[in-house]
Amino acid sequence: MIKFSREVSEALASKKPLVALESTIISHGLPRPRNLTVAQEVESIVRATGAVPATIAILDGEIHVGLEADELDRIANEDGVVKASTRDLAILAATKKSAATTVAATAHIAAMAGISVFATGGLGGVHRGDGFDESADLRGLSITPVVIVCAGVKSILNVEATLERLETLAVPVLGFKTNKFPGFYLTESGFEIEHRVESALEIAAIWKQRAAVNTSESAVIVTNPVKVELDRTLHDTLLKNGLAEAEAKHVTGKAVTPFLLEYFHRVSEGKSLDVNVEIIKSNSKLAAEIAIAL
Repeated sequence: MIKFSREVSEALASKKPLVALESTIISHGLPRPRNLTVAQEVESIVRATGAVPATIAILDGEIHVGLEADELDRIANEDGVVKASTRDLAILAATKKSAATTVAATAHIAAMAGISVFATGGLGGVHRGDGFDESADLRGLSITPVVIVCAGVKSILNVEATLERLETLAVPVLGFKTNKFPGFYLTESGFEIEHRVESALEIAAIWKQRAAVNTSESAVIVTNPVKVELDRTLHDTLLKNGLAEAEAKHVTGKAVTPFLLEYFHRVSEGKSLDVNVEIIKSNSKLAAEIAIAL
């Protein structure tokens, strides 16, 4: 079911460190044409650090771990590429459709392929409001053994409820050189992290110790705060107005996050987009360092 790129196949054969990269940020998280440029830059950062990038996506119903140049271009520019979580994989395989993979699906496929480290921007989580709207990312990470580097959960979500769910699901959360849980666009969300780590080697040591204590079935979340955050006043205004516009336009379910990200990018005149790009670049570099340490 899995088609490996030439570069990833060679890395697996020679046991080189690999970093899984999601494709939803390319197809649904960043605007064209910058999405393709950023995807190429992120892969280059992983290579320059000493690891091999494995961007994951579904093309014509087939799982791809690592994308050739033309395949990366398809995910970035082809219309009709859907957003797929783990529940969609069999359906997409049977219907031969193309899709970008969410955090849950990317982590699942990475684990299938034997890749232990995964870099993304921000996790999904519990949405705001009274309804029970929770990303599949949370349960997915509770049953998928992968180190995932992120900038916390997206600040458009209910961060407190998301952290409570991660605790309930027994998913460990580490702060990379911080005791503050990051807020995606913001360096901190206002919530504390119990466990702090200072290096990729320390993260690798924790990962390797999990088998000895029989806690190796879940992911380990490594939170890496953005270095230069979005102006907080601007962020809060964008969030308030974006949520109101989403409600007025009856945007629900998995359409909410891409709608709000696009709203942030458009109304902030690209300021939030710049932060988003720096997040994925920084996380990819740290993920490569962890893969090397492992």
